Amino acid sequence: MATTNGVSNGMTEPCEICETDTLHEISIQLVTEATDGENARYSREPYRVRECVRCGHRDSTRMNNA
Repeated sequence: MATTNGVSNGMTEPCEICETDTLHEISIQLVTEATDGENARYSREPYRVRECVRCGHRDSTRMNNA
C-alpha cells in the first residue's frame, strides 16, 4: 500500500529493484492502444506510471481493465 512521505510530496511504494519501500514519482499517461487510424482516437487508456527516485526503475499499470 502506498503511503505519503513526510519529507516530500512523493509516495513511498515497494520497489522490486531496491527491495524496499522507496520514494516514487507518480504520474498518469494516456496511451493509444489501437493502431488503425479511425479508431485510434477512441482507444486512449489511462496508465499509472511510477518511477523510483532511488534507482530509476519505471513501470506502468493500466487503470481501466474493462
